[in-house]
Amino acid sequence: MTPVLPRCAVVGHGRLGTALAGALRAAHVPVDGPLGRGATAADAQVVLLCVPDAEIADAAARIAPGRLVGHCSGATTLAPLHPHPDAFSLHPLMTVTTSGADFAGAAAAVAGTTDAARRTARDLAAVLGMTPIDIPDDDRAAYHAAASIASNFLITLAWAAERVGGLDRAQLAPLIRATVDNWAAQGAHDALTGPIARGDEETVARQRAAVAERAPDLAPLFDALTAATRDLAQAPA
Repeated sequence: MTPVLPRCAVVGHGRLGTALAGALRAAHVPVDGPLGRGATAADAQVVLLCVPDAEIADAAARIAPGRLVGHCSGATTLAPLHPHPDAFSLHPLMTVTTSGADFAGAAAAVAGTTDAARRTARDLAAVLGMTPIDIPDDDRAAYHAAASIASNFLITLAWAAERVGGLDRAQLAPLIRATVDNWAAQGAHDALTGPIARGDEETVARQRAAVAERAPDLAPLFDALTAATRDLAQAPA
């Protein structure tokens, strides 16, 4: 059963704030915003702060008392929301670009200082079609590091591949999509292919020489990834 939420306010009109406000409206939740960072959100019962991590405490201090106040940071604990006894966090495990995001089917990291706050975070996730996962404050940095590895670093690797091979996105994208699909279906060990998985060190050496010639600044990255991939290939299935 889809939860019924009271009026919400979204503070912060960047990518995430804009996308969340739109998604909540599409789910028939009454929403104010996205509002500017100095908003008090006095007309809402639930407030979502979609502001940079360093500005969460200041934005929270401006919110009228008596609200359920949450932030949408992946790495930040609940401490910056301290003035509000019912505080929560809701971080969609999803990348948001200038074109928006589809939150349905994604996971969402949630936490709360009270039962009401935790319930609100989980209800917000559910109404947006996300699966809530409980991430306590002590695990926030590791959780967010994992998200950065899976998303940000993947983009960096694709950029490195473009540079080394002289290939464009359209040529590399089918390979990347198939690789991700294989990993999702089979897991890392069984999805691994290529010369390291085959034990073909001669080919790996030729690859390394090509990287050093084409993009010498990427050679240390190639070496680090080669070592990590050998560890994966040698790990028990």
